[in-house]
Amino acid sequence: MLCADRPALKSDADHVAKGIEVVTRVDNQIEVLPLSSIDDGIRIATDRTIFGKPGRDRYAMQAVPPIHIIVANGKVTLEVVVATESDKDQAGIYAKTVSGVFSVTNNLRVDSDRK
Repeated sequence: MLCADRPALKSDADHVAKGIEVVTRVDNQIEVLPLSSIDDGIRIATDRTIFGKPGRDRYAMQAVPPIHIIVANGKVTLEVVVATESDKDQAGIYAKTVSGVFSVTNNLRVDSDRK
């Protein structure tokens, strides 16, 4: 799932992709999330809750953290990849503790090659 939290990001991504010489067609399926200060607060709180726990900080220190937190109308979705099943389960548990979260969908994949 590709999402943008601002409408301009979707059009910017489309523009950049079309500017690549070898690209002949772009099927921009990026979903624009509803503009919501409440969702923004949940996203920040979820980020702090997951990445602030011992052992999770190694994910936060990467240039592009491998846990993507998507929030739409109070519903949190966790995407991409973590190193262990335990990391996946704990991220889901931590996300459920954040105030204002209605539900959590944990789509994190476990990559056994990840260190």
